[in-house]
Amino acid sequence: MNPLTDTDASTDASTDFPRLLQQHRGVLMKVAGTYAWHPDDRDDLVQEIATQLWRAWRDYDPARPFSTWMYRIALNVAISHVRSRTRGVQPEAWHEDHHDVADPRAHDHEGRQQVDLLYRFIQAQPPLDRALLLLYLEDHSYREMADVLGLSETNVATKIGRLKQRLRQEL
Repeated sequence: MNPLTDTDASTDASTDFPRLLQQHRGVLMKVAGTYAWHPDDRDDLVQEIATQLWRAWRDYDPARPFSTWMYRIALNVAISHVRSRTRGVQPEAWHEDHHDVADPRAHDHEGRQQVDLLYRFIQAQPPLDRALLLLYLEDHSYREMADVLGLSETNVATKIGRLKQRLRQEL
């Protein structure tokens, strides 16, 4: 019995939400880490995303993948969060001490420099492009990216191509 699709009266959809949220917690952390560099801001953003996911839960269509639905909401909340906090404010420059993600290549100086350059590049992008880069770096298909962001596959492919070109030019 699939609790997300069966309509058995004994199935309580509200018990599925916490389980699915925990199962896909990595999505929340990745999105928040991409749009909020300070740990307190990241925690706030995770809470804001979780709240919006709960509010939208009744509209979730179990026929669609939960992770796609979650990404769409999480990215929309994150982009709105960035826009509301940065109106009239210059974004803080990237600094490795501000981002506490463990880097497995910490002892590889050249690899560390490349990772730092990539983070700087990502941070300098507009919110939608950050979302595309996040999904692309996680190996999502163009179709999945299009579903999450509400774009056409052609538009996704064009934007990814332009981002790759800018990345090559800057690095």
